Amino acid sequence: MEKLIHNTEEDLHYGHRPVLLEECLEGLNIRPDGIYLDGTLGRAGHSLEIARRLTTGRLIAIDRDETAIEAAEERLAEYRERVTLVHSNFDRLDEILRDLSIDGVDGMLFDLGVSSPQLDEAERGFSYMNDAPLDMRMDRTAWLTARHVVNEWPYEELRRILFDYGEERYAPAIAKGICKARETTPIETTAQLVDIIKSSMPAAALREKQHPAKRSFQAIRIAVNGELDALPPMLKAAADSLHTGGRLAVISFHSLEDRIIKKTMQELATGCTCPPNFPVCVCGKKPKMKLISRKPIVSGAEELEYNPRARSAKLRIAEKL
Repeated sequence: MEKLIHNTEEDLHYGHRPVLLEECLEGLNIRPDGIYLDGTLGRAGHSLEIARRLTTGRLIAIDRDETAIEAAEERLAEYRERVTLVHSNFDRLDEILRDLSIDGVDGMLFDLGVSSPQLDEAERGFSYMNDAPLDMRMDRTAWLTARHVVNEWPYEELRRILFDYGEERYAPAIAKGICKARETTPIETTAQLVDIIKSSMPAAALREKQHPAKRSFQAIRIAVNGELDALPPMLKAAADSLHTGGRLAVISFHSLEDRIIKKTMQELATGCTCPPNFPVCVCGKKPKMKLISRKPIVSGAEELEYNPRARSAKLRIAEKL
């Protein structure tokens, strides 16, 4: 595969550097006449490079964030005749392909990270580094916001998401702190929430290298956007929608996502599940996919030098049988 030149100026202009770009393009095994789907368009870094490699092929690019669709109109303008932009969520994959009269695709890419612009736009409320209204919606038309979660969800549910989605060991204390604070006045901003989180943690935790609010903000963001719930059905729908030999590439950014992706891909790659002592197979189950990478692909030193946000990225690839 030809070595890609990192288009640094263009990436900086659009506020985004696509993670594991070369590895994704190689993993997708792109054909110029193929049909491909980018289920998490973001700032179109991956989509742009896929579109550049198509001639008579087609790219369907999906995002739940309307600002991503608007930005892609400009960034993908040169290749617009071969790109279809869809404002939707990847959990509606079947419906999207059906509406476009597409019965199968040759490759799908899902980058599950929050795009850099979403993190950097203070008013979106994703960042614990800037004061903003508690929002965290990837799709601004959705009704559930971080404000609702923080102010309305009961203690036990707050504790659960902080522990399960954020792997926050101080989840009980933080959930208790949130519930106590909102009794007096609603929690409206990210700065208020950061202060509550900090005041609920022991002094030693505040001295750790990682920001004390990072895990809690991650947990609330995942809850607001239903990120983990959508993964297994999306992956199974993707497998069903691929042509034979089509590739599925998924980038995750934390261990919860990666565990779900690994488990689901292994299930899709598993055939007969009958007990070993059965003389013949009675379940009839056949594998749908084969794993291209048994271990996740991670960023090399060169990428980490210019894109530190790639440090936690893991790419898994499977092929339709």
